[in-house]
Amino acid sequence: MARDTSDSTPIDSIGQLVERLDSGSKPKERWRIGTEHEKFGFYIADCSPVPYDGPQGIEKLLEALNGMLGWEPILDRGLIIGMVDPVGGGAISLEPGGQLELSGAPVETIHQTCSETNSHLAQVREVAEPLGIGFLGLGMSPKWKLAETPRMPKSRYDIMTGYMPKVGGKGLDMMYRTATIQVNLDFSSEADMVKKLRVGVALQPIATAIFANSPFTEGKPNGYQSYRAEIWRDTDPHRTGMMPFAFEDGFGFERYVDWALDVPMYFVKRGGTYHDVTGTTFRQFLDGALRDRLPGVVPDIGDFDNHISTLFPEVRLKRYLEMRGADGGPWRRITALPALWVGLLYDQTALDAAWDIVKDWSEAERQTLRDEVGRMGFSAPIAGRTALDVAHEVVAIAADGLHRRNRLNKYGDDETHFLAPIEETVASGVTPAQRMLRQFAGEWSGNIDRVFTAHAF
Repeated sequence: MARDTSDSTPIDSIGQLVERLDSGSKPKERWRIGTEHEKFGFYIADCSPVPYDGPQGIEKLLEALNGMLGWEPILDRGLIIGMVDPVGGGAISLEPGGQLELSGAPVETIHQTCSETNSHLAQVREVAEPLGIGFLGLGMSPKWKLAETPRMPKSRYDIMTGYMPKVGGKGLDMMYRTATIQVNLDFSSEADMVKKLRVGVALQPIATAIFANSPFTEGKPNGYQSYRAEIWRDTDPHRTGMMPFAFEDGFGFERYVDWALDVPMYFVKRGGTYHDVTGTTFRQFLDGALRDRLPGVVPDIGDFDNHISTLFPEVRLKRYLEMRGADGGPWRRITALPALWVGLLYDQTALDAAWDIVKDWSEAERQTLRDEVGRMGFSAPIAGRTALDVAHEVVAIAADGLHRRNRLNKYGDDETHFLAPIEETVASGVTPAQRMLRQFAGEWSGNIDRVFTAHAF
């Protein structure tokens, strides 16, 4: 998330929160695509992590990038932690361990996503190279221990860092040592949201297998193809997972709000101050539980928006849907991820076909697929099949959906060519992680530093 929001409209009913989510519904002609990706900064000279401060630190990089772009800086306690495009709506921000994130503007086509991504990476290289900084596209930091990973000066991350070890064994790894690509997509109505969310949740582990790209920890193979996926299984059970309630009869905006209200909060923000309220649910906040600790603070819409941004299910519902299952990766996969989900979800025939694949999967089958995919990749089981079997079908359906969308660039090409990297992966039956592991054992001779060359942007 680029920055926390502020909307001081008081909350007078739970129905108001349901309406908040429902307000994201929009006609198909207004549907947009918002792509986000994170990447690890490293010093080119020795593959060491980049701290925030210092003459060649993240702060200097952000200052130079902001000087180039002229965007509105995002400050936390007077320090630059990101920037937002006040015109286009995109943003650049920092994840806890210094991962640099582009939150792309809402655009109409994946062609525009491609142009945006290429421009961003070129701009980052221009300011990073004089500082001796490179950027790496992987799902997990492949070399650095947690203790040597830098910590960015963001107030919300201070609160989360103190809380994570209380609710899971790998929450700090999630924060400081993982990176993702995700795409944010629209819906036309509650019914459309429900179908897209259910398809998205069920197929998220398939995307995890296709994009599996985090097989190394602290310089060695970790036994997983997507260790990032495994980390999420032990982060915080209150706010993560496959949301089995989303497949129950009657699921909709109200049921999601009901779930969100009973998830413990991280913080309440007033002005520039983040108040630590960990352990208090949003429902308790509404019922006055913080009245003594925060005199005069009335729950408002900004608090709710911030709270739902700290929920981490496989598909997150805001006023749009966030597809969250993919590891970070090189630039071709940054556009392949939205191509996959736009092809599946923005064409009704494709959405119906995807639903036909997953509609009979049981809760136990979906959960087993999610539990095993990080380790097994394409071999993970689902309803008597493998993730690879399903991936073949899903990628073909997405290609058909993109073809029917028929959004052409100036050369007359539609969006299907953005699927090429994952079509190659699925055709080979070999995940990106498996390819890297072969390189590590072969041409890299067990030298993890080679990954910083092979997978740098």
